[in-house]
Amino acid sequence: MSPSDIAVGVIIGRSSEFFDFFVFAIASVIVFPQRYFSFEHPLTATLWSFSIFALAFIARPLGTAFFTVVDRRYGKSTKLTLAMLILGTATVGMGLIPSYDQIGASAIVILCLLRIGQGFALGGAWDGLPALLNMNAPENRRGLYVMAPQLGAPVGLIVASLLFAYLLSNMSQADFLNWGWRYPFFVAFAINVVALFARLRIVVTPEYTEAFEQQELEPTSYRKAFAEDGKTILAGAFVPLASFALFHMVTVFPLSWIYLYTDETLANFLVIEALAASCGFLAIILSGVIADQIGHRKLLFRCAVAIAIFSLFAPMLLSGSQIGEAVYMIIGFVILGLSFGQSSGAVASLFEPRRRYTGSAIVSDMAWLFGAGFAPLAALALSAWLGLPAAGLYLLSGALCTMAALWFARQLRLR
Repeated sequence: MSPSDIAVGVIIGRSSEFFDFFVFAIASVIVFPQRYFSFEHPLTATLWSFSIFALAFIARPLGTAFFTVVDRRYGKSTKLTLAMLILGTATVGMGLIPSYDQIGASAIVILCLLRIGQGFALGGAWDGLPALLNMNAPENRRGLYVMAPQLGAPVGLIVASLLFAYLLSNMSQADFLNWGWRYPFFVAFAINVVALFARLRIVVTPEYTEAFEQQELEPTSYRKAFAEDGKTILAGAFVPLASFALFHMVTVFPLSWIYLYTDETLANFLVIEALAASCGFLAIILSGVIADQIGHRKLLFRCAVAIAIFSLFAPMLLSGSQIGEAVYMIIGFVILGLSFGQSSGAVASLFEPRRRYTGSAIVSDMAWLFGAGFAPLAALALSAWLGLPAAGLYLLSGALCTMAALWFARQLRLR
């Protein structure tokens, strides 16, 4: 099985996951506060919505633990099919929930349960393909192949942003809030089905199974993983922290600020977001070229420094004109692309091959939880209470954690 075949399957699978992710994220800003927290002030309603947004990141490690058992007993095809079925069902279910005005607090409870279901299912969507791709890639082009899974993030964001922008531009506000917002959730289910078959096409092949056995990329229990690689997991969880924190600082948080505190139309900003994500797409590809020249750890450290500098001044650009917003988004996405493009490769390389499959999955879950899960909530709360410059404090803390984790990871490798 060639690295190119694996890369195609990875990109398709990650694009579908991130499309689901961004559909919920965008709806958390422009739909859920009005439909499910209409009794609250808009700011408070959005903060509650972001609290529900974080539930998936809390549930994801539980899903990884459960589906690791399924993987070991029944195989990866069964695990993937079950996980994607749960993910698709939860996503479609969100598009069918009545409003708070119709069924009261039950609507909020159902939304919470379905969001937990999404996170639980995402824990099972881990197929190990990025780790396998890392090991099969040519030595002199490893950075270029390692960045392939990360391309799914900008692709998912671009499609989700343009879909919502189209609906907002062609529907009245009342129609959009009543039924128009539901369409992206139904589209997400259809995309998940296509992505599932694309991934199963690789996972069920004898070559895939043989590759995993030869590379010893087999799932292990959580207990064994922490017993053998506890320090590595701890360091790995903080290596991509700056990238994951910035991830939400240029996707979800700006949308909430623009929506709550400016007069700009949401459709226009979603288009700006899609264009900036295109720059991020190119930056991810560039990260592979740079990493093959200087190494991904050096690139990640330099990006962490850039993120720290970005956190000190960039949030204030959101209070200016559309030009300031565009500058914030483009610079943010370029830095994100360079950093995010190599984050998975840096984590996977910390583990020995036979322990890489489960170790990488646990690290990914923890990094998303610590770095991204509460980023929109923290950034919006800080900016609302202390002003826009304070939003950068969360991002700055992530950058400092990444620098420290990279140093610690280097010491572990030296030992």
